[in-house]
Amino acid sequence: MEKLPTQFFVCSFFILLALHPFSVRSQEVEDESEFDYGANSTKGPARWGEIHAEWGACSNGTMQSPIDMSNERVNIVSHLGRLKKSYKPSNATLRNRGHDMMLRWEDEAGAIEIKGTEYVLHQCHWHSPSEHTINGRRYDLELHMVHESADGKVAVIGIMYKIGRQDSFLSLLMDHLEAITDITDRERAVGVIDPRHIKFGSRKYYRYIGSLTIPPCTENVVWSIVRKVRTVTREQVRFLRVAVHDEWDSNARPLQSINKRSIQLFRPDDKVEN
Repeated sequence: MEKLPTQFFVCSFFILLALHPFSVRSQEVEDESEFDYGANSTKGPARWGEIHAEWGACSNGTMQSPIDMSNERVNIVSHLGRLKKSYKPSNATLRNRGHDMMLRWEDEAGAIEIKGTEYVLHQCHWHSPSEHTINGRRYDLELHMVHESADGKVAVIGIMYKIGRQDSFLSLLMDHLEAITDITDRERAVGVIDPRHIKFGSRKYYRYIGSLTIPPCTENVVWSIVRKVRTVTREQVRFLRVAVHDEWDSNARPLQSINKRSIQLFRPDDKVEN
């Protein structure tokens, strides 16, 4: 049999790459109807790994998220460096995925840099109550900002909120959130949204390696959890849950085993806050 030329295999390789791009959108499910958050449900968190073979990490993964960040497990460090953000305004779409509301930037919305690698911002979404905990305390809301590098690696920034004054970024979206609850379509173009309006409020952050917190629970995700807990109104939290029209009071995955993973808390030497 005649041997195929090397060029054929090279071309085939790049065709496969084009057909199967690495992207956050393909890793994190867009339609959440196949799973739910019921503790005793056949589609609940304890059974996610059984629903599809490609979701197996949800059951047998060893670096799953979320986790508890307690003082006795955390190593305080100053060498990680500050989160280098270069966000910018971009057109965005608000999507009801079934159990959460996701804001997806359609154009270039900037990036963060972690250890010399650039991770481009793709989307953000909310979980209530918070998925991560600090010293066992679960807060009222958690925002996830999902980023991806050129080679398909994922980095997520998490920001937690407690009940108090309104969150200014959510306030900008309330009219759009209200509008999408009254239409049959699951998406709404919301125009230009500036991710710089998402306030961190602190240079301190926790860092660990974990996973996506919804199926397929992909691992080796670089997590950065902002140490400062910000505030949100009870009405804003309630509206995020009402907007998705699901039957659950929560869309927070239970805590996962740490399995001897390292958790670091970056604290700048100068201890100056933003």
